[in-house]
Amino acid sequence: MAIAAASSSSLFFTSSRSPASSSSLLFSSSSIHPPSVGISAGRKSNLRVFSSMSTQAPAKASAASFLDHKESRILHFFKYHGLGNDFILVDNRDSEEPKITPEQAVKLCDRNFGIGADGVIFALPGINGTDYTMRIFNSDGSEPEMCGNGVRCFARFIAELENFHGNKSFNVHTGAGLIVPEIQEDGKVRVDMGQPILKASDVPTKLTANKDEAAVKAKLDVDGLIWNVTCVSMGNPHCVTFGTESCNDLQVDELNLAEIGPKFEHHAVFPARTNTEFVQVFSPTHLKMRVWERGAGATLACGTGACAVVVAAVLEGRADRRCTVDLPGGPLDIEWRESDNHIYMTGPAELVFYGSVPL
Repeated sequence: MAIAAASSSSLFFTSSRSPASSSSLLFSSSSIHPPSVGISAGRKSNLRVFSSMSTQAPAKASAASFLDHKESRILHFFKYHGLGNDFILVDNRDSEEPKITPEQAVKLCDRNFGIGADGVIFALPGINGTDYTMRIFNSDGSEPEMCGNGVRCFARFIAELENFHGNKSFNVHTGAGLIVPEIQEDGKVRVDMGQPILKASDVPTKLTANKDEAAVKAKLDVDGLIWNVTCVSMGNPHCVTFGTESCNDLQVDELNLAEIGPKFEHHAVFPARTNTEFVQVFSPTHLKMRVWERGAGATLACGTGACAVVVAAVLEGRADRRCTVDLPGGPLDIEWRESDNHIYMTGPAELVFYGSVPL
């Protein structure tokens, strides 16, 4: 089955209002080395196309414009999600530079006029002895150092490209350093996320360190309201809060993230901006969080954020070193291992669909 922007087909998807750089989407079951799972492979995916959605190309379209369209540059992509945190995956192993620009990534991530995603992830050749390199462009065009849900999607993508089966681990170079994902027998991905960075100036934050060079339960004034925050870097900056001075029992579902999230992200004490996690504690082994991601806004999940949440909860004496963290998209298992100081994240990653798009 194919969904193609072609006037001779009765089944296709196109948008006449799309930006010039992404004027149509072509979802094809014959795209680059498609995995056996096919166009509707995600466990929760149910892509259906009806002939009633058909439209007709303009009657006066010239042969030249049609040929120009056919000869335009095509980007092949795979769409994955990790607990609803969704990404466009691009096989970039033949080049050390991403195949698209940050500006093009913004258009492809647009949920009305593009493919729709929280970011674009590139699988590039490994460097410094690693097997692969992962780079990411956020939906606003910025480039984060790392993404926990993204690296799980990256691992599943690599497994499909390389036709890996069973347990398999490999080394991935990221902006946050070496990351080691392992695909497990049940299909979930366990990732050694490395050691958390706690030194306040390295997170980075301008908040005054108050516990062994870390900012733990530090006071942060946001529009006159004082929040207690703990700052952690997982290679990317996180500000974790369990509540305010006047309310230490946060009810995360009651928060207006769209209003308060940007105020944390762009606060003057975070020179590189920050991801922000708002956390509710159910028990020492069960936490619930909502996240405002730097460069992406409110998302359904954030893997590095879940790791930072467990670190902050341990530092504040609220939780054990192994927790289930509930996110809007589902749970992650997070362990901050005392023996090696590394954080291990385990969770799913699913293929949604794959296809091609003209640039």
